[in-house]
Amino acid sequence: MPPRRPPRLKRSEQREDLPVARRSLPESRGRRGLLKPVATTTAVLLALTAGGVLLFLQPLRLWLAPPPVPGLEARQTLDGRLLGHFPYPEAAASSLEAVAPGLKLRPEAADALLAMQRAASADGVDLRLLSAFRSIELQKGIFFDVKAERNQSAQERAQVSAPPGFSEHSTGYAVDLGDGANPQSHLSEGFDRTAAFRWLEANANRFHYQLSFPRGNSQGVSYEPWHWRYEGSLEALRLFETARQLGR
Repeated sequence: MPPRRPPRLKRSEQREDLPVARRSLPESRGRRGLLKPVATTTAVLLALTAGGVLLFLQPLRLWLAPPPVPGLEARQTLDGRLLGHFPYPEAAASSLEAVAPGLKLRPEAADALLAMQRAASADGVDLRLLSAFRSIELQKGIFFDVKAERNQSAQERAQVSAPPGFSEHSTGYAVDLGDGANPQSHLSEGFDRTAAFRWLEANANRFHYQLSFPRGNSQGVSYEPWHWRYEGSLEALRLFETARQLGR
């Protein structure tokens, strides 16, 4: 006589025979699997919300802040420019050295300029230094006094001279150059028709000097063939990087 098979258990009865840990394991994994995408989605939404708030606050902060230059009712753009000019710090007096009577530069910029003048002289070119470091206080007079004298608007004045606190000259790395053989061309667009300018175009990069405001520049500043800045040190590169990026 064949042995009798035990009666089949109902599904609920089979489940009760399983250890509690084994019965709960699949359900727990399922819950964890659902929580992960929920947490990821929440994190993404929070990041997007924070980014949107920052994008909104930046222009709001610039709009609510007082004008950066007293007496000038103009505000900075999102990239920091004021009437086309980027902000620059004033070099400490202790970081400057004389490069000509009454004119000072950062030491590395001064050394490069003197070497450039010697090289130009060897090629028969009289490269003159017209202007170098300017304090923010001096730039204030150059901007506002001449603006009033010429009856210019702030926008008109900014096309040819930076507002105080926004001039490359204040860094101690910028110079205005001229041709000793053609003094009538000093600080004018006519300088680009002189032997000195042609020599600078061909050789200035060897001495780490770069034309700051070429014709049609992205900053919207008037063409200044006489204005050159030194970019031969890490600090100088950092100061002028934003302007360089805009010009690309």
